[in-house]
Amino acid sequence: MNKTKKLILFGDSAFAEIAYEYFTYDSEYEVVAFTVSREFLKKETLFDLPVVAFEEVEHKYPPTEHAMHIALVYNNMNRNRIQFYNESKQKGYTLASYISSRSFVWRNVEIGDNCFIFEDNTIQPFVKIGNDNVFWSGNHIGHHSVIGSHNFISSHVVVSGFCTIGNANFMGVNSTMGNNLSIGNDCLIGSAVHIVRPVKDGALMKGTPNYADEKSTYERFGIAKL
Repeated sequence: MNKTKKLILFGDSAFAEIAYEYFTYDSEYEVVAFTVSREFLKKETLFDLPVVAFEEVEHKYPPTEHAMHIALVYNNMNRNRIQFYNESKQKGYTLASYISSRSFVWRNVEIGDNCFIFEDNTIQPFVKIGNDNVFWSGNHIGHHSVIGSHNFISSHVVVSGFCTIGNANFMGVNSTMGNNLSIGNDCLIGSAVHIVRPVKDGALMKGTPNYADEKSTYERFGIAKL
């Protein structure tokens, strides 16, 4: 694929390595460097590319010439990814999205920046997706559904039609939402959980049949509301 844009990847973890592979072999972006916070700068190169301190990245790789992608997962209920998403924008970077050529995304789907959509995702007509979302492989996102920002949707998740998902949620493998349902913000939906009624902010849903844990995600992870 013809490379027309230059990209910096934030991170040097397994997901950053995966992001490098996908952007390199299935996108218009050429990855030219990695960046991490100075306190986590443990290596000088990755895939023979420089790893530089995030605190000075804009001086070496100016945002007028480079895009950024925040290649972080769901740690601390997505808060780490949110932090560096915001800080990269403050530095002036455009946040690049990746959409696998082996996914099915209907023509009128709206997708924000810094999203990463793996192979075998099916995203049906009239879906709206916000910024900074990860869709691991094999999910189904039903028609007319709205997904906010900073979510992590793991593999083989089913979101039926006319659903609404808020911000900074995690949806575990094989979890399912019925039609016309909503999930608030900061929720953790466990593996194989079947959502059959609206889920309030901060809920930790687990079990079959599912139930809300006595502790909210705010208490469990020590996070503040967005």
